[in-house]
Amino acid sequence: MRTETPPPVRLADYQPFPFRIDSVRMLFRLHPSDTRVVTELAIMRTGAKDAPLRLDGEKLALRSIRLNGLALGVDDYTADEESLTVFRPGDAFRLEIETSISPETNTELSGLYVSSGRFCTQCEAEGFRRITYYPDRPDVLAPFFVRIEADKTKYPYLLSNGNPTAKGDLDDGRHFAE
Repeated sequence: MRTETPPPVRLADYQPFPFRIDSVRMLFRLHPSDTRVVTELAIMRTGAKDAPLRLDGEKLALRSIRLNGLALGVDDYTADEESLTVFRPGDAFRLEIETSISPETNTELSGLYVSSGRFCTQCEAEGFRRITYYPDRPDVLAPFFVRIEADKTKYPYLLSNGNPTAKGDLDDGRHFAE
């Protein structure tokens, strides 16, 4: 948990995000100690040609990263405790990121956590960065398409924001909702 005071944010220092997120597709494979989140971002550059893509992220285990379907090498990106940076993403691309998080040990009630045996999320104001790498700022908007998968016996109800479009059963006693 952070103990230092964050630096002040001033309107005079505002810079638009140098990329546009055209769509976000997310797959949540819910498990209390090891939830896997696969995020696919369709991105278009709107700023400087040489600007790297920097995404916010906290308490995430990066499992894989792919650019236009190809796995990135260790020289193509860097990840630290607060961010993921892709050095040369291109002008229009798809970025797929798989992260692992532990909702049952998340006691900060930010991001994805477990409360009374239920999975819950709190993403305002900067909690989304505890689910996946993303430009977690209020001026970056995009349509989201979300699929949730979980054990049907333990979690019989799956609910996400938006209009339900599909649901059904999976192998091994799991089910999904989109």
